[in-house]
Amino acid sequence: MFRGGLVNYEHLARDLTLWMKQDQNEDSWFTTMFDFYALPANFPSLETLHPALDAPRRVAALEASLHRDIEARLTGLPVAQRFIPYMQSHEFEALLFADPEAFLEAFPDSQQAVKRLSAIRAKFPNPEDINDNRLTAPSKRILGLLPDYQKPVAGLLIAQRIGLTAIQAVCPHFNAWITRLLALAGDR
Repeated sequence: MFRGGLVNYEHLARDLTLWMKQDQNEDSWFTTMFDFYALPANFPSLETLHPALDAPRRVAALEASLHRDIEARLTGLPVAQRFIPYMQSHEFEALLFADPEAFLEAFPDSQQAVKRLSAIRAKFPNPEDINDNRLTAPSKRILGLLPDYQKPVAGLLIAQRIGLTAIQAVCPHFNAWITRLLALAGDR
């Protein structure tokens, strides 16, 4: 099965800078949302990250590096200051652990699986800390309990059921990003 994602940094940088050059209105802002897990090898500064850094520090360093790179590609253009990089640590599915009960929306007969998802969630300070090991990443944990899970369908349904406010309440990095975007829109 094909899975999307960021597979080549140069493609992202090219597309993003093109969009930003095309829309230089003062009220236009640009952001990203992609998973920290399995970034392409050519992502800026990825190879220089110290392996002992925890996920929040790695994500912050990579977001800053992404911002510097895009800003450098847009040298002299005011739009370069209107870029807000965001990277989900570790992957989108971590956000769904904000309320494991919401999985019942997509999987109504899966109470046992939801109990196990709740037990996983209880082991971490917040959903964003659920680790990114190849075998225990949030999506792998979900698929291990709910093999029919598909991000584009079930992931969206579950996230809608949880709601933005509930996700923000338990996911600090995601909350900081959404709060910043809402402030730009005037919804303080």
